[in-house]
Amino acid sequence: MGKVDAPVVMISYSEFQCPFCGKFARDTQPTLVKKYVDSGVLRIEWRDFPYLGQESMTAALAGRAAAKQGGFWAFHDALYHNQQPVNAGKLTPQYLGSVADKAGLDGAKLVTDMKRPELTEAVNADAREGQSIGVTGTPAFIINGQPIIGAQPTEVFEKAIEDAAKR
Repeated sequence: MGKVDAPVVMISYSEFQCPFCGKFARDTQPTLVKKYVDSGVLRIEWRDFPYLGQESMTAALAGRAAAKQGGFWAFHDALYHNQQPVNAGKLTPQYLGSVADKAGLDGAKLVTDMKRPELTEAVNADAREGQSIGVTGTPAFIINGQPIIGAQPTEVFEKAIEDAAKR
């Protein structure tokens, strides 16, 4: 999300079941988008890190399928808006398809696309990348090389973004 040539890049290792990722998505990210993404200072890049079980992988595949329709962030927001309890059996392809429909996407196409092997490989590649740099849980962020671990207060992100923009 954001301009390709934004001077500050925040890589977000996240997963759709993580309650702290949900808190960040609902409480902090909208402020960062309004203040920094919309002004061209920040680009946010999502990385899948589905470590809480099979439902995490299912949701990650749905996110990838939403991205194929150009609607990753709309799906992201809709899924976090009504975040389900961890491993409660709710994140089925059918449920995720209904979330996609509510986000303005084609839910049936999303469910079909979730089965594409290249989406599984892309999710696994993100997880391997995160593990290779020491990510052990979510959310984990890297802002122009500076790690921020956990759903920190908005001010922590604002300071890191502003410091990176100055550099």
